[in-house]
Amino acid sequence: MVVSFDMKASHLRIASYNLQKCVGLDLRRRPDRSLSVINAIGADLVVLQEADKRLPPRPAALPHAMIEADGWHVLPFGAPGGSLGWHGNAMLVRQDIQLNRSSHLELPGLEPRGAVHADLSTPIGPLRVVGVHLGLVRRHRHLQLAAIMRALRDLPECPTLIAGDFNEWRAMSGLEATAKGMTFLPGAPSFPSPRPVAQLDCFAIGPGLTALRSGTHSNRPARIASDHLPVWVDIAPAPANRLAAPRRA
Repeated sequence: MVVSFDMKASHLRIASYNLQKCVGLDLRRRPDRSLSVINAIGADLVVLQEADKRLPPRPAALPHAMIEADGWHVLPFGAPGGSLGWHGNAMLVRQDIQLNRSSHLELPGLEPRGAVHADLSTPIGPLRVVGVHLGLVRRHRHLQLAAIMRALRDLPECPTLIAGDFNEWRAMSGLEATAKGMTFLPGAPSFPSPRPVAQLDCFAIGPGLTALRSGTHSNRPARIASDHLPVWVDIAPAPANRLAAPRRA
């Protein structure tokens, strides 16, 4: 079902993009190219993964000055050494979105993984966004998502969206059982970017939100800028707290 809204006044576009440290499939590190892909999505908020270089002190692969010159604001998550976020997870917002609270979370598993969280004031009302990049081992993904859900239960109630690279090759129903109360949105494959076959990048929304439309951004140079395509969703307050399935673009 698709619920009709005044799209200009009451929706927010959120995107998720694994930057692969701004190294494209041509093996060139081109932060300007990555930023051009981000700008072309038309999002109000972008959740990033692999936004920092790999080695300590893990400086930003996408320079702060370049981001801010294009009108984005980098949300602070307490990472040292010039990183954009935490364990490569970052968020960019436009100027009409205000930050009320942010935090980061260490996640269990053999690989170093983390998540970031932001409570925001947005044009559609209060919104909590969680950015994730889950592990490669399925058991660890469930442990990591369970840790995120425990952390969310300790926070005041707020309409919540989880976005990122879930690294899940199977049906999302397995993760949905771990993230009780969240609904994983159907979407199109986003990996690998030249010929996507896996829906690794996706969104989950909680009560109080509805998804109007969703899609992947595959326009040039997205298919070469990273091994992932960015994904996006238009969200709005849910009428009577009901969830609606998004219409894919």
